[in-house]
Amino acid sequence: MPGGAITDVAATTDVERIEAPVTWKAYLMCAFAAFGGIFFGYDSGYINGVQSMPYFVRQQTGKAIPPAGASDDEKKAFALPSWRSSLITSILSCGTFFGALIAGDLADFIGRRMTIIAGCGVFIVGVILQTASAGLGLLVAGRLIAGFGVGFVSAILILYMSECSPKKVRGAIVSGYQFCITIGLLLASCVDYGTQDRLDTGSYRIPIAVQMLWAIILAAGLFLLPESPRYFVKRGKIDKAGAVLARLRGQPLDSDYVQHELAEIVANHEYELQVVPQGSYFSSWANCFKGSLFKSSSNVRRTILGTSLQMMQQWTGINFIFYFSTPFLQRLGTIDNVFLISLIFTLVNVCSTPLSFYAIEKYGRRTLLLWGALGMLVCEFLVAIMGTAALGNDSVVRAMIAFICFYIFFFATTWGPGAWVVIGEIFPLPIRSRGVGLSTASNWLWNCIITVITPYMVGEDKGNLGPKVFFIWGALCSAALVYAYFLVPETKGLSLEQVDKMLEETNARNSAKWVPHTTFAAEMGLTEKGTLAKEIVEDVERKGSVV
Repeated sequence: MPGGAITDVAATTDVERIEAPVTWKAYLMCAFAAFGGIFFGYDSGYINGVQSMPYFVRQQTGKAIPPAGASDDEKKAFALPSWRSSLITSILSCGTFFGALIAGDLADFIGRRMTIIAGCGVFIVGVILQTASAGLGLLVAGRLIAGFGVGFVSAILILYMSECSPKKVRGAIVSGYQFCITIGLLLASCVDYGTQDRLDTGSYRIPIAVQMLWAIILAAGLFLLPESPRYFVKRGKIDKAGAVLARLRGQPLDSDYVQHELAEIVANHEYELQVVPQGSYFSSWANCFKGSLFKSSSNVRRTILGTSLQMMQQWTGINFIFYFSTPFLQRLGTIDNVFLISLIFTLVNVCSTPLSFYAIEKYGRRTLLLWGALGMLVCEFLVAIMGTAALGNDSVVRAMIAFICFYIFFFATTWGPGAWVVIGEIFPLPIRSRGVGLSTASNWLWNCIITVITPYMVGEDKGNLGPKVFFIWGALCSAALVYAYFLVPETKGLSLEQVDKMLEETNARNSAKWVPHTTFAAEMGLTEKGTLAKEIVEDVERKGSVV
């Protein structure tokens, strides 16, 4: 056989025995993979503070640093032009968009693990260029290249963790990725805070160069972790899939738990290949868009769900806070230390996210997204109303900051981790890497769009919306609430294969009531000895060997 010598895989009809009990080893292996969120978050966050550093602004614009006692107008004029701020911030997202798309292919060709390691290498090259920059050109080029690396990592880490994690804690472990993003944002704020007053290139080069450390740690650690077992099944290497699964679950290879889970993955993959047969490279991409728009289990519906869910996450406006809060707060004119307030925002984000580890498994993905959207829209409208009615009043500004903190809390415990968890669960194995890649690319596309247009909306030399911009974010969160109610299914407590079955048999609004009632192994065919039919295993091995 192309994929190995395994043809007898013990299977089960018991829906409760398709996965081994959770072990600490599984927790630790998957939790380390979530570390990749640190350099994603750090790279997204450091630019917020750097763009307001006096030396960096002087270097980029040629303007003199305002002396002590300068007027408010002089201080406000000492800032990056909207177009320059937009370009520096958004070019990273442009790179990540294309990186995420490419990563879907690479993850199927060289594996999930090696794609992430390759992303770390590309990212380091981009960071070196940014660190060496003394002007706009090299900085932009470095952020573009680093974006490709972040795109690789942000897309495939979600895929890797979803495919390796036990179903009972998959949501919590993938939420750990979002938590690491918040840690990265916090570290970026701390480093920015420590270098902001330097009047040399160290003010911005130190925050940029620190990023290389996170990429090196992640790449080195991944060399010690196993490949995804579902990747090996997709490639028809059933023997390697079994060995990896045994390692992940802390069980011997001949354990019933390992055999039953392997049988379920193989049977589900064979089922999906029968529903949408594989073909050429281009047809494999086309498979992401096949099926009826009116059938929730169709590939096109899943692709739309994944891409639109990530779009909605960006529409909440959270990156306005983490990309542009420092210059935004400066323009309010009543805050002495805007760097400190930005650091507080980041601390709220970090301290709130761990609550999602419990909540996402206790209450479910759908419930968190619904309540999160409601909480965010209320906070955003209150900030918009207060800022429009009494801007310049110190008490009002303090109240605005408080509600922005509440808004961050709602995001960090719901939409922040929830959107990443769901996109890792809804795609069938034949299109999973590309589906997650497309979804992640959607996140970065809208991230790019928002970072391009936001400086024009709030910049004093452009739209000058000020706090009124929160009316826009509040309206978009209202759309996210309606979207989550009608379209987002509940996937809590289900294996990735059971999610496939649930999407076939119910709709989003009734998905929380659905319970597994059979296994794919039982449907596809069991022998009298209780093993998966030999021809199914052989067919998966044969098809997997042709890529």
